[in-house]
Amino acid sequence: MTSFMDAALAATARMHGVFDTTPLLLNAHLSAKYGAEIWLKREDLSPVRSYKIRGAFNAMRKVRAADPGQDQFICASAGNHAQGVAYACRHFGVQGTIFMPVTTPEQKIMKTRVFGGDNIQIRLVGDYFDDTLAAAQAFCAEVGGHFLAPFDDADVIEGQASVTVEMLDQLGRAPDILILPVGGGGLSAGAIAYLKEAAPTTEVWLVEPQGGASLTAAIAEGAPVTLPQVDNFVDGAAVARIGALPFETLKSVPADHVLTIPENRLCTTLIEMLNVEGIVLEPAGALAVDALKDLKERIRGKTVVCVTSGGNFDFERLPEVKERAQRFSGVKKYLILRLPQRPGALKDFLGLLGPEDDIARFEYMKKSARNFGSVLIGIETARPENFDALFGRLAAQGFTYADITADETLSEFVI
Repeated sequence: MTSFMDAALAATARMHGVFDTTPLLLNAHLSAKYGAEIWLKREDLSPVRSYKIRGAFNAMRKVRAADPGQDQFICASAGNHAQGVAYACRHFGVQGTIFMPVTTPEQKIMKTRVFGGDNIQIRLVGDYFDDTLAAAQAFCAEVGGHFLAPFDDADVIEGQASVTVEMLDQLGRAPDILILPVGGGGLSAGAIAYLKEAAPTTEVWLVEPQGGASLTAAIAEGAPVTLPQVDNFVDGAAVARIGALPFETLKSVPADHVLTIPENRLCTTLIEMLNVEGIVLEPAGALAVDALKDLKERIRGKTVVCVTSGGNFDFERLPEVKERAQRFSGVKKYLILRLPQRPGALKDFLGLLGPEDDIARFEYMKKSARNFGSVLIGIETARPENFDALFGRLAAQGFTYADITADETLSEFVI
């Protein structure tokens, strides 16, 4: 019986005939910042700008080998898996039908169409992914096609293991620590299964978004569970339920080796990598790099590899990313200010702002029958401590205010 290591090596060799190995690059900025030797496995530089091409290619290849007459492949995805399947369909000359939610951004639809060309059809069905998935599976049964799951598939997991195969070959030795993002679990399950045979001394840390911590929930329960709610900001990793097959491998991971990252903190890393390094990462692609903040004492002096899993970032999201990063860093806040309705009141308030404080948003409507009116005000400053000084001056002058920056409900509607 072929071992997982041998199967992953064979899958990797076949991929290299289709697309190039992604780079493993030593990052001087991060290495200096954390006092470690930090390498980035740049899956954001694959042909479809994510590692998803690997699992899709390997699964499609093996289905075709077992059943050469199978030329209909179906998937449901609004992101990287769709693009990987589209690329593979074009390579193998088969027909693919890709179901996407109606709400999928046009940019993602266009990129998927570019990769698949005439070999794919895109169907927009449902406002929510569950509806899209149900439609895709029903269509697959109707036409007798093969449904390509994004992570809950042994051949997909085997294909994703090629990331780790390449990494060990490129580094020439086993790293002390490997940090991986987790969504459905295909990438991490493939890595852990391969390392168990090829480099058992490497310490593995897994990272998932706080608003989609399905692996954390599964480890606590001892089996996959469905999260009641998911924050889709980290859309490449925000999965409501970890895959059953990946969990068979991941259930052995110690709970304290699974980190959850706040979405707003992740935005500070996205901005840092863009501004300092010129590296464009999608939110899921930055998870492993952001985890360095939590592991800074543990990684000092060690060789660390972070997998940057994807770079399909829609720049229309950049203002939101900047906003979230500023709020997390404490340099931007939103207040509801109770302003006296008298001449000069606004001038009095403005006079309390410091030299580094700037008004980013101001909404006020005078109420004719009231003594006070409410102002929604956004303030940006250079340093978080400036707000302590401003709040002190407001209190001394008798201004009443409420800081609503951390109120997620209010933020969703008014910010």
